[in-house]
Parts: sequence; structure tokens; C-alpha cells
Amino acid sequence: MKIVVLGGYGDMGQGVVQDLVTHTPAEVVIADYRVEGARAFAARLGSEAGATHRVIPAFVDANDPASLAAVLEGAQAVVGAIGPFYRYATKMATAAVKAGVNYVDICDDYGPIQEVFALDEAAKAAGVTLITGLGWTPGITNLMCRLGASRLDSVDEIKIAWAGGAEDSQGLAVVMHVFYAVTGKVPTYRDGQWVEVEAGSEKEPADFGGALGVVNVFHCGHPEPMTVPRYIKARTVSLKGALTPEWNNALVDLFAKLGFTATPKRIETLSKIIHKVEHILGKGGVPFSGARVDVIGTKDGKPCTYTYRVVDKMKRLTGIPAAVGAWMLAQGQVPHKGVYAPEGCLEPEPFFAELAKRGIHIEEMMSAG
Repeated sequence: MKIVVLGGYGDMGQGVVQDLVTHTPAEVVIADYRVEGARAFAARLGSEAGATHRVIPAFVDANDPASLAAVLEGAQAVVGAIGPFYRYATKMATAAVKAGVNYVDICDDYGPIQEVFALDEAAKAAGVTLITGLGWTPGITNLMCRLGASRLDSVDEIKIAWAGGAEDSQGLAVVMHVFYAVTGKVPTYRDGQWVEVEAGSEKEPADFGGALGVVNVFHCGHPEPMTVPRYIKARTVSLKGALTPEWNNALVDLFAKLGFTATPKRIETLSKIIHKVEHILGKGGVPFSGARVDVIGTKDGKPCTYTYRVVDKMKRLTGIPAAVGAWMLAQGQVPHKGVYAPEGCLEPEPFFAELAKRGIHIEEMMSAG
């Protein structure tokens, strides 16, 4: 069984590889353009796990379709972990469909979502299952939405929130994603239709529990408001997020207002600078990240809300769900063909049980009235 992790040497990709090597017997290909780093990571991980023979480094250039095709040959599943996803999500998904390989990614950018879903007919024709956004947020959050909706008779509103520790990530792509998500107008789902709202607006507190506690979150660009209403009937689906420590949000907002994030090129330039001083930006925060989802509706004719929370390390929250999904795909456990978000093709409770085996525990609370 061969599973390819595109971007397997990246900050989040390493989390995917780690879980696959630890919890499955699969041959894992660490595909990355930083091939020397991938080789060192493969050697270390293979030695630690006693699985040197099945951890294989490989070069890949996500800008080259031929390079992607070559590394996907013979695979039973592929994980797309090359960011920023507004640049690479469609390229990776298209390559997987053309190669006839089941695919899952951790895409957390809203921009490419429509392009990825436009591959649905091609994926069906190729007999491929393509799951986009199976990480922390989106991913765990989407399945929280589905589980909460299944507990209710009707759903009125779904509120999704995340808090990311600036000290909890070292990846350049993560920095680029944050700037992309907080720039300009971003999609949300309000009163039964998709609309755009100003990034950074409508700030409110969200209690994530654990090491994070209460964090003030605000509208930012993510895929969940674009995918959840496809599968769950709700009047409103919103996504808000924030960094910790909180002063990071004011800095990011300032950069956006000054126009430093107005174009992908500007985002890349600024992100490279910020990435070099990221250790300073995390000072005063906690090295953990979290998610919270409130599913609000009615049960037995009365108002009812199901709330879900989780706090853990960003790499684990993001990498482990993708690894679990990839192993399911490799084994043929997801019968649906075509393009799906997680809430459209995965059952939450057995999936969360797999996360629990790895120490990621989803907290569920119910409140009436």
C-alpha cells in the first residue's frame, strides 16, 4: 500500500507523514521540492519507527504536472499538503484525478474551493474520491458541524471558530494563509445565501477551553462557509478565527490596511519577512491551537445547541485527520466517487474515535433553551 504525501517535509506535512508511519503499514513517500530535507526526515523517522524500508523521500515540483504525475504513479492515495493552497490546491487535485489516485488535502484557503469542486465530474469518470479540507479547520470543524446537525431535528445557525497559536507553527505557508484569510472581503453564508463580509469584522469572544481559554475571533476567509451549506440545511454558517497572542491580530490588521497583503506577490514578500521573526511574534502566547463549533437549532420542539471543542498542537490537529483520511481512501473505505468536503462523505463518530486513539479528544456539550 503506497501513500504519497505532497509537501511531506512541510510543517503540517510532517504531521501527516508521522501518523501514517506510526499507525499504518503503508509505504509512505515524502514528496517535496526540498528533497535533501525530505531525505533526512525519512531517515530519522524510518529509524525511529523501525521502518526505514517504507519511508521514501522523493523530489516533486508542484508547478510541473509531469513531476506530479511521476511521483503519484502506483499510489493508492495521495495527501495534498503543499501550501499556500490558493496557489497549489487545484494543481495537486487535478494531478490526482489525472493519475486516477484517491486524494485528500488540508486546503484551508477559500479561493480554490470552486475550482476543486469543478473537478467533480472528472473525478467520478476516473473513479476517484477527492476530499478537500480534511485537517484541523477545515476538517475537524466540518465533522463537528455534521455531528451537531445529526443531533438536532433542525439547524438554524452554525458558528465555527478557530484560534491559532503564533508559537504553534513554523511554516511559511501558514503565515501566507493567515495574510490571505484576513485581507479584503471573505465569503460567509447568511440568511440562506452566500455573501461577502469584511475580513476582521464582527469580533466576538469564543471559549475554546483547555490551554487557550477565551479568544476574541473575527471573520476571516476559510472554506467551511462555502462547503457546509452544501450538505447541511442551515440559515447561517459563519467562520471566525484569530491568532494568539492577541496583539498579533492588530499587527496583521495593520499590514492589511496598509496594503501589504493586497496581492499574492505582496503576501509572499511580507510572509518571508514575518517568517524569519516568527519566534518573536509568538512570545506571550501559548503553543497550542483549537477549534470550536456551535450548532444551534431545535430538538423535540425546543431550542437546543450542541457545542464541540478541541485544543491540541496545530501539527497534530492538521496532520492526523489527513492521515486517517488517506488510510481510509487507500483501503477503499470511502465509497463515494467525486469531489467532497469531509462533512459530505465521512461519518463523524468513527472518525473522531480514530482521533481519540491518537490523543485528540473532541469535547461535546449540549445546552437547551
